[in-house]
Amino acid sequence: MRKINYIIIHCSATKAGRDFHASDIDRWHKERGWDGIGYHQVVDLDGTVEPGRPESKAGAHCKGHNADSIGICYIGGLDKNGNPADTRTELQKAALAGLVAGYKSRFPNAKVVGHRDMPNVHKACPCFNAKEEYANI
Repeated sequence: MRKINYIIIHCSATKAGRDFHASDIDRWHKERGWDGIGYHQVVDLDGTVEPGRPESKAGAHCKGHNADSIGICYIGGLDKNGNPADTRTELQKAALAGLVAGYKSRFPNAKVVGHRDMPNVHKACPCFNAKEEYANI
């Protein structure tokens, strides 16, 4: 297994309520020339957790930290006008907390951060303070 130093939370940067899934992200990433979906887990609007890239494979979600991280993406992150916003449903919040807790039990030394917390990232992603929200998990 890879050494995991980070659990990085992302958003799909899709408008609130837009029905979008791991298969859509996979297609999107392949269109960009990537080797399939870059995230390891995707959390749908209804809280369903969909598998993405196998954990054994380095992600394609955070330049410079793909090899030592797990990437989790929730669907949403933009308001109806396309501006960054925390659009997570209550079901997504619960599913994300469960995923983070599970990964922290497996990788207790890994830091939980938002994509925006990583060096040289100039995005609002995941549009909430993941570092603070998951600090006690």
